[in-house]
Amino acid sequence: MIVSNSSSSSISDQTIPSISLPPLPLHRPLLMIGHGTRDQEGRQSLLDFAAAYHALDPSRPVLPCFLELTGPTIQEGVDQCVAQGYTDLSVLPVLLFAARHNKFDVTNELDRSRQLHPHVTFHYGRHFGITPGIIDLWRSRLADLDQPEHNPQGIGREETVLLFVGRGSSDPDANGDVFKLARILWEGSGYQTVETCFIGITHPRLEEGFRRARLYQPKRIIVLPYFLFTGVLVKKIFDVTAQQQEQYSSIDHVCLPEMGLHPQLFAVLREREIETQLGQVQMNCEMCKFRLAAGHDHSHGHGHSHSHEHGHSHPADDPYASLEGYHQKIWQAP
Repeated sequence: MIVSNSSSSSISDQTIPSISLPPLPLHRPLLMIGHGTRDQEGRQSLLDFAAAYHALDPSRPVLPCFLELTGPTIQEGVDQCVAQGYTDLSVLPVLLFAARHNKFDVTNELDRSRQLHPHVTFHYGRHFGITPGIIDLWRSRLADLDQPEHNPQGIGREETVLLFVGRGSSDPDANGDVFKLARILWEGSGYQTVETCFIGITHPRLEEGFRRARLYQPKRIIVLPYFLFTGVLVKKIFDVTAQQQEQYSSIDHVCLPEMGLHPQLFAVLREREIETQLGQVQMNCEMCKFRLAAGHDHSHGHGHSHSHEHGHSHPADDPYASLEGYHQKIWQAP
């Protein structure tokens, strides 16, 4: 069995990736918003990522913050910028796909921040999404697994199944993007096939993904956890992979690490930051039924420079009070 170790470690133990970034048009502060986790290693991963990105270009402040589960909060990040005298902020969701958090939760938090600081303008950027840089990142990692030190049995790609594992969302648009990205990565790769599954929220789940992968009778299963940073869910993927290896020892199971501090991610992040500064953000809102279905006023225009000048009404009831009910409502949205 080969199970790759997690790539996360303190920034002090790593060399900042060598990459040349295009210059920024403005020296506007950047608020980097991560999902948030109770896992200390996962929390530190975002802080390290933000510190490394800032070190590549210290011309403006870069402030990491979290949507939930840990701090600093979005409001604390905004307050810190305001205390330093800034009135224009770039805000980037450090998220892979546009789901509830990107479309609904982050924007709600920014609405609340503007009520406290009405003189501040928020320029909200895009999530990472499906982009060539990230595809190249994974293709490079998969090519490394072809090398003898990682594939001592010399198992060919035609006898290998990719198992692409997403986080899982109650937004079908985001889940569809997981399947789309898995297909793009597999197309022309030479692997026998790719199976797509999720670690939570939606189906098929990870164990079902393994079952489907075994139907092809592969000699090797490569598990690809599609996550930026480590955390509870990534560690669970590693644990389940180890259990599968023990149970099905005739198949070689390989689990790649999360993306971590990778030059391609810094390049994509710079693209997103420049978009916010030039007002060129193009959000994919054609499938965005999210805020409407949750009872939120979704009457704002969807050309989406997304400078966040629009106001929103707030539902009287907490849409997340019954999580299962919330998911059912979203899935059934027209």
